[in-house]
Amino acid sequence: MTEQQDQQGPFLYVVVCAAGVAADVGRLITAAQERRWRVGVIATPHAMNGFFDTAAVEERTGRPIRSAWRRPDDPRPFPAPDAVVVAPATFNTINKWAAGIADTLALGTLCEACGLGVPVGVLPCVNETLAGHPAYRDSLIRLRGTGVRFAEPRDRTRGEDFGWERALDLIE
Repeated sequence: MTEQQDQQGPFLYVVVCAAGVAADVGRLITAAQERRWRVGVIATPHAMNGFFDTAAVEERTGRPIRSAWRRPDDPRPFPAPDAVVVAPATFNTINKWAAGIADTLALGTLCEACGLGVPVGVLPCVNETLAGHPAYRDSLIRLRGTGVRFAEPRDRTRGEDFGWERALDLIE
């Protein structure tokens, strides 16, 4: 990626959580780049433990994946976001985010996104049993109240595709 290409187009933060489907996050990145987004990936610490091909993602975006806080004197590795996508978004991340818990860079970024006023789109990856938990339902209500947009879950047990591109539709 040339420096000139790096400076063109809006900037998208993609927050990746630890779910099996995260292995295909490259599909979202490619779709975003085809729509002229520049992309930076922020992953939960657990997602960094083999849930997706980090080297391939870094090569595709031309940027390091962020998963830890930077030191105060370090430069910001990404520009401010024009939008944020969380995909896949797990039960744990959604509930902690809604509660305002910012104990990881990914969660801190999501909590800040609510205050930035940028579009935020979420592709939940939560099984039916956990989705029935009252805390999860309350979290969806709270986050929707801040303007966060959620895609309807897909039933992967019936062979439905995760539908990565839906995340982009939510923010555009």
